[in-house]
Amino acid sequence: MKNFNVLALAALCLLFWPACKPDKTEDPATLRTADIDGKFANDWFALNLKITKETPGFTSPVAARAFGFTGLTLYEAVVEGMPEFQSLQGHLEGLAAGSWPAPQSGLAYHWGLSANRALGYLSRRLYKSASDDNLNAIAALELQYEQLFAQSLEPGQIERSIEYGETVGKAIYAFSQLDGQDEGCLNNFPASYVVPGYPGAWAPTPPAYQAIPMQPYWGSVRPFLPANVQLAQPAPPPAYATLTNAVLFAQALEVYAVASNLTPEQIRIAKYWNDDAGETATPAGHFLSIATQVLEAENANLAIAAEAYAKVGIGVHDAFIACWKFKYDYNLLRPVTYIRAQLDPTFTPLLNTPPYPEYTSDHAVQSAAAAQILSELFGYNYHFTDRTHIDRADIDGSARSFDSFLEAAREAADSRLYGGVNFHAAIDQGQYQGEKIGRNVGGMEFRR
Repeated sequence: MKNFNVLALAALCLLFWPACKPDKTEDPATLRTADIDGKFANDWFALNLKITKETPGFTSPVAARAFGFTGLTLYEAVVEGMPEFQSLQGHLEGLAAGSWPAPQSGLAYHWGLSANRALGYLSRRLYKSASDDNLNAIAALELQYEQLFAQSLEPGQIERSIEYGETVGKAIYAFSQLDGQDEGCLNNFPASYVVPGYPGAWAPTPPAYQAIPMQPYWGSVRPFLPANVQLAQPAPPPAYATLTNAVLFAQALEVYAVASNLTPEQIRIAKYWNDDAGETATPAGHFLSIATQVLEAENANLAIAAEAYAKVGIGVHDAFIACWKFKYDYNLLRPVTYIRAQLDPTFTPLLNTPPYPEYTSDHAVQSAAAAQILSELFGYNYHFTDRTHIDRADIDGSARSFDSFLEAAREAADSRLYGGVNFHAAIDQGQYQGEKIGRNVGGMEFRR
């Protein structure tokens, strides 16, 4: 009877084989991207956030560019193991179909090994001005995952996977070089730029009075999706005027009133979302940090992580290009300049005004773009707690909870009013612009 039961059970398993087999195959050669732990991707992005903060010259646009190409590289290195998805070759501006050879048909790859080599190759080049310690950290993380993933694999599969990853990394780095900003971190304030001087134009702001504004040509950088610049245009800003019944005067009065009477909570919000380069991984890095926290909370596999990092990276990359185009097209002065000239010559906002034109607010644009993308991926009512600044001692970095990504984006945008650095029009139109960019990215043909 005992032998009969064993035989009967075996027969049932053969009959209903799909239901009886384990969730993940024990043969590493057949692993799909979704069978690999997403912690691998989270670790790489956590390291890149750290290096972004610690590498001189990684201002907000430069950092967003790095996140965009890193997300794209991760996705392209693993997409062949995601049957429902397709490569973005032929779907992004300047990235032609067949930009690199496809994996060899009928041979086994380990997509984690491929992504590991691709990310290591790209990171060493995007962050080539990083410190020796951080370049060594890139090498150490790559070695750690190479050893982990290579366990129990045949030498041929290891070699093929690593070679394919390097092919992807090289191709995407070459693609990145064609946008003209490969060394953007070394030239944030180009001496060739002539600052326009007319009533209402941007002028250097206190306390540093930086004579040349930051990255004045960034609006002409190649976007991943041209529609994110061409079709995500905000309405024009309020016309420059000093009459007391002018729209801009009223908005300046609002900034002056709010920034001069801040509540403790408004002060905390302004500092929490400021995300200055050099002190943090920039505003774009803040939303990449949020994405990482969500992926960790969801125990996301590598396929989910690759899609999320690619979409958020593409979104923040294009958000800064679109925002910078309109900043320099409109070249509007900052609130501190207007208020000191028209209302109070001693006005000093809570935050230092960044050295570039006003309209639209880059905090509003990029945070709305990232929030829209995350909403489409994880839900419009996704409750989360942001711990990005939990270890900071210079501000109140205690965790903040939100009932949606768009709620967090709105708080990030409003923080610029509290800080005294943006008019309301720049904030509202920036959010409108960013949400359109997020929807454009969400509409991309990632799936077959």
